[in-house]
Amino acid sequence: MGFQTINPANNKTIKTFYEMSGMAVDNAVDKAVDAFQEWKKTDYKVRAQLLHTVAGLLREKKTELAKLITLEMGKLLIHAEGEIKLSAEIFDYYAKNSEMFLADKVLDPVHGQAFVRNSPIGVLLGIQPWNFPFYQVARFAAPNMMIGNTVLIKHASNVPQCALALEELFQEAGAPEGLYTNILLSNERTSALVGDKRIKGVSLTGSERAGASVGTEAGKHIKKSVLELGGSDAFIILEDADIDKTVDWAIVGRINNNGQCCVASKRFIAVESIADEFLAKFKIKMAALVLGDPMDSMTHLGPLCTEEAAVKIADQVKRAVDGGAKVLLGGKRASREGAYMEATILTNIRPDNPVFYEEFFGPVALFFKVKDEQEAIALANDSPYGLGGSIFTQNIERGKRVADQIDTGMVFINHPTWTQADLPFGGTKGSGYGREMAELGLQEFVNKKLIRISELSDPF
Repeated sequence: MGFQTINPANNKTIKTFYEMSGMAVDNAVDKAVDAFQEWKKTDYKVRAQLLHTVAGLLREKKTELAKLITLEMGKLLIHAEGEIKLSAEIFDYYAKNSEMFLADKVLDPVHGQAFVRNSPIGVLLGIQPWNFPFYQVARFAAPNMMIGNTVLIKHASNVPQCALALEELFQEAGAPEGLYTNILLSNERTSALVGDKRIKGVSLTGSERAGASVGTEAGKHIKKSVLELGGSDAFIILEDADIDKTVDWAIVGRINNNGQCCVASKRFIAVESIADEFLAKFKIKMAALVLGDPMDSMTHLGPLCTEEAAVKIADQVKRAVDGGAKVLLGGKRASREGAYMEATILTNIRPDNPVFYEEFFGPVALFFKVKDEQEAIALANDSPYGLGGSIFTQNIERGKRVADQIDTGMVFINHPTWTQADLPFGGTKGSGYGREMAELGLQEFVNKKLIRISELSDPF
């Protein structure tokens, strides 16, 4: 299997890499095991210094790394620079806070003394997606390295240069061999690798199909797994929302990363009293988006990650229309070279439409008009996904009350679902399980070891 850099702005192949041999993968796992034996003994300060160094290198090389992201998967350059900045913040966050988060928890048992100690478990496998090739790795690697684990990274096949650049950053930072290792491997061989007895846990961000495969394999071998899968976030607009500000956030929520984000706002649900106003203004803003070269600072909407992705979402729109949906804006591939799709708004999507429960991974917004707050909540929850969601209202107490009724792992009030180092990230239902980021991101791949102390006394 080949790993290729294909510029989605023109669909031209830039560079090709080849899959690692079985022997090379076996050696990589062995080195990760050997590195763990030493890394688990290191002081938190040693681990933190490495992460701070990596963060510094990310900032120093921000422009060149951002251009690599844009070249390989089409993200707007300004957004790619933002991804590098966020990744550096994540490394610094865990370097600064992990020792405190992982401190022994003293218990108060009826007899004796006891505490819980967080201990590393070994080599972890991280299966990462293409849409945030640096950030996704940072949120997996940073906390687990601070715990004392070592990591193997299997990146997506269309961002091989980003994958290799990250490995080189760790080498430049002085990481011991085997602490962080990139492996170029097919999905099929990666799934099989989950069963390797030397690997103690696996984290995957990707599709439901990939998650089911990896989760099954991990369960079969009694290994901890964390799955962050798809999402179809609802963006609820209540009648007391500030419509102009809400429309601005709706554009950000739907078009961020060219619409290719698991927590992108995908289903826009407006109560009927303000629905027409919101939709009219949303359409004007969507229609005004400048589609073009993602390297150009004047561009608002770049290409999808691959030609295959563009074909897929265009077909999704066609199936939606065949099923009764109406195209309010766009609906077609852009008439230009590259993996482009027009900014699109679909309305009149009914539950019997074949796409009703599907995730749209691109610049396609689904709009729904509902009678009231309760219908908005019911529609938001009528999804196999449960990742994020957002509610727009000027009554914060009302927003919190509605948020409590949304069946997702995250709900944001007056902001699209977002991410930052100090907020936990993860979902429920078909969106997976487990959490990354913040303190919870340190709690997944640890052995919470109970240590109890008793006085020497007569056992009888």
